Amino acid sequence: MIQYTLKCAGGHAFDSWFQSADAYEKLHAAGMVACAVCGGADVTKAIMAPRVSAARSRADSAPATSAPATSGQGALTAPASPAEQAIRLLREKIESSSEYVGMSFADEARAIHEGSAPERAIHGEAKPAEARRLIEEGVPVAPLPFLPHRKSN
Repeated sequence: MIQYTLKCAGGHAFDSWFQSADAYEKLHAAGMVACAVCGGADVTKAIMAPRVSAARSRADSAPATSAPATSGQGALTAPASPAEQAIRLLREKIESSSEYVGMSFADEARAIHEGSAPERAIHGEAKPAEARRLIEEGVPVAPLPFLPHRKSN
């Protein structure tokens, strides 16, 4: 296992574990590495210092403890800015008050618009061409500023 410090185009820094350096490269090339904060796919490795521990004597066998990050840089428990906090709250609201329909979003949105499916709030995924067709057909849709949880690292 290898841990990388990553950063996205939005300036978010976060850590992620990979099975190997090759595994990271394959996932990154396939577009499967996304920002843990905003979901952006434009992610690169950040400069990081190697973790090298000094040799310890047998008498000093107490486990080393690392202090938690106090600067907030890379912390995944709390958003680093008011904008990130607003996106997190929006995500929570959307996920709690609508149904996730996955990749069948375009078909489901169209069926609701035509009246052949029950009226309800939905969210999901659509290819750009499908989303464009929905807009051209007058189906009310809007892109969300985050990716589904299953695509987060």
